[in-house]
Order: sequence, then C-alpha cells, then structure tokens
Amino acid sequence: MLLKACLNGGLHRDDHPRCPLTPTEIAADAIAAVAAGAEAIHVHPRDRDGAETLDAEDVATTIQALREMVDSFIGVSTGGWIVPDPAERLRAIEDWRLLPDFASINIHEEGAAALAEALLERNVGVEAGIWTPDAARLLVASGLAERCLRILVEPMDPVTADALTTVDAIVEVLDGVAPEVPRLLHGKDATAWDMIAEAARRGYDARIGLEDTVRLPDGKIASGNADLVRAALAHYRDTELAV
Repeated sequence: MLLKACLNGGLHRDDHPRCPLTPTEIAADAIAAVAAGAEAIHVHPRDRDGAETLDAEDVATTIQALREMVDSFIGVSTGGWIVPDPAERLRAIEDWRLLPDFASINIHEEGAAALAEALLERNVGVEAGIWTPDAARLLVASGLAERCLRILVEPMDPVTADALTTVDAIVEVLDGVAPEVPRLLHGKDATAWDMIAEAARRGYDARIGLEDTVRLPDGKIASGNADLVRAALAHYRDTELAV
C-alpha cells in the first residue's frame, strides 16, 4: 500500500494553524510526513499571497524546496478552480520548467484530456481524479486510463453511506479497465477515515493530510500532517487485520 500525504490543498491558517503555505513550510511538513510513513507528497503550490497557483515560478520554487529536503515522489494539483480557463490552464502547465513527478487531473473538468496529454508528453505521471461514475466513463472513453500513474477514486459525498455508493458505482464502471494501474481511494472531512478503512478492505492505496481532514479518527484536531499520516497507517493496518 502506498500512502500519499496531501499537505495543504486549498486550506489556510484559519482552517488549521499549521497548514503549510510557503515552500519552506511545505518542505518541512513533507520531511515530517515522510518520516511518519508517507511515500508520496501531494501539494498545492502557493503564490506570495498564499493563493493556489500554477505559475511556473511558484511551482518551481515549491518543487525545488521539496527536492532539496525529501527523497519522495512529489505531485501537484491542476484543479480547474486554480486557473478556471482551460486554455490558460494548459498554457500555465506548458510553461513549467521544473517538473513534478506526477500531477493530479480532475477528469470531469473541461480540458482534462489535453492537460493529461501535455503532461504525459513531458514524462510527468498523471493521476486521474474520478469524483463520479460519469467521470469514470469519461476516463474510459478518453483512452487515457492505461497510461495513468494512478486512478484516484474520490467520492465527494459528505456522508459515508453515500460515498460508499459512489465508490461502488465508480468501480463498476472501471471494472476490467486498466487493471495494472493502481487505484487510490480517499474521502473528505467526515468521510476521510471511513475511506481509509475502505481502501484497506479493497487493497487500494490511500491518502491523508490536512487537505482531506484536520481531525484524527477520534475527532480531535491533529497537530499536523505527520500526526495524520501516523494515524492513517495505523487505521489502515487495523482494518486489514480485521478483514
């Protein structure tokens, strides 16, 4: 099982006081997360004002800080909300000069296929983010599934029962598709820990970090990303033993 640490997402200090925003803070958090057991790092680079960005200089600064501090796979988000116009988003990514190991793409977003092709041409691994069964169908139709580094099953439902229904529907669409490509399952906020357990039951990779939840399984606020990583590994292994 690969556990990926998602360090910041779109969060800010008012969401969690130790949310890493600057390249130095992100690198320090990555060191702690890797030491706690994470094997890959996912970040949302920020500009000088702390806003999410795809700007080549800001992305390079963040990746360079990480590469100098951790020996781990490094990935970034390409979420459509960061640069809403698909053509501008593609141009921003084509301008990247220091490349991450992988990048996540939300398949349901306009321009996702072109974005994936541009990244693959530059040997950047593509994580296909699948939020819904319809997005899974888009991935199958695109012909990209076999070329992905990972397929991310990402139910956005706020209630666990609904999230599990979404997971089942996504997995049904993907049945027999790209069987050699690893699947990673994660939830968000109230479903985060239940999806860690479901990932263990299915033998999928998993993800945790402040982007997904600021709380530990017992409901207490986590001290930071390393705290969440340690708890996720324990939660995953406990579920494996109970299966």
